[in-house]
Amino acid sequence: MHRHDYCLILAGGVGSRLWPVSRAEKPKQFLDLFGTGRTLLQQTFDRFARFMPADHIFVSTHVDYLPLVYEQLPEVDDLHILEEPLRRGTLAAVAWGTVFIMHQDKDATIVVSPADQIIMDEEAFRDDTLHSLCFAREQQSICVMGIQATRAETQYGYIQKGKQTSDSDIWRVKSFIEKPTMDFARLFVKDGGWLWNTGLFAFDSCEMLRNIYSLVPDYQQTIPQMLMDADTTDDKFLPEFFSILPNRSVDLSVLERSENVYVHHCSFGWADMGAWETVGLQADACGNVLMGTDALMHNSRNNIVRLPRGRKAVIEGLTDYVVAEEGDVLLICPKNRQAVRRNQTDAQMELGVE
Repeated sequence: MHRHDYCLILAGGVGSRLWPVSRAEKPKQFLDLFGTGRTLLQQTFDRFARFMPADHIFVSTHVDYLPLVYEQLPEVDDLHILEEPLRRGTLAAVAWGTVFIMHQDKDATIVVSPADQIIMDEEAFRDDTLHSLCFAREQQSICVMGIQATRAETQYGYIQKGKQTSDSDIWRVKSFIEKPTMDFARLFVKDGGWLWNTGLFAFDSCEMLRNIYSLVPDYQQTIPQMLMDADTTDDKFLPEFFSILPNRSVDLSVLERSENVYVHHCSFGWADMGAWETVGLQADACGNVLMGTDALMHNSRNNIVRLPRGRKAVIEGLTDYVVAEEGDVLLICPKNRQAVRRNQTDAQMELGVE
């Protein structure tokens, strides 16, 4: 890796779409969903620590989850854990993380990673990540990391490749499409020119701040405030400016609007953990995904089953269902109609059909 390469792990989400296993008090990134002995956050940190010094890895999380981060990543010191006092979307976390890292290294190139992904090929992931960082640094650009769309998924984001660069694996981004209809998703897969948006992206830090400043008017006063606040001598400074920021995603606000965004066609295996219906893990011969769960499946196809350790499932004649248990709740729901989640404000269960 290059000496100016850094990583920012986003670990502040509530993970409500994987309810009831993922709860507000302990979201999916802090869970060992597959019985591996490491949570998704720990696996994400381990993945980058294999090729990046620990002092180049930062974690951004909501203040409520600080005890969980301290417990699960004891090797990460206070300076490398960035607190989000309020939930203001991924844009606020990326903006503050970029400013904070730039305060340590004004020439930083940063890769942003969600904390809740499954990567199948660690070696390919390392090579692809370093490639994206190198391109972003040399071209002073933003480089999103995509994976070839192999099946029609309506809950994924898609990236359309535009003009190819001199690099055979990197294209200009022509367009982004979020959660297309099934007809369009099938067309994207058939066309071959569309990639799944993994949520991973690398960028030149100065270029990212320039884009945020020019594309998001709400941040034009906040960016200078961030730069001043980063000069504080208090390693655990709590950024008060979060209270005045709108809730925005970095994808909609910057990546989909910038004229300096490229896509890297990556080769590492990838599985989304955004929601039950999009869990793209390796299935058995009948299409059943058993997430660290002991289960006997009879005449059952295309199900996702996740039970606590020590529990065993015997399932007969079930197709396209989610069976998930955690604590006092057992969820049994069709995959393509799953709209059950815990309401974060009144703790009432909401059941609906999408």
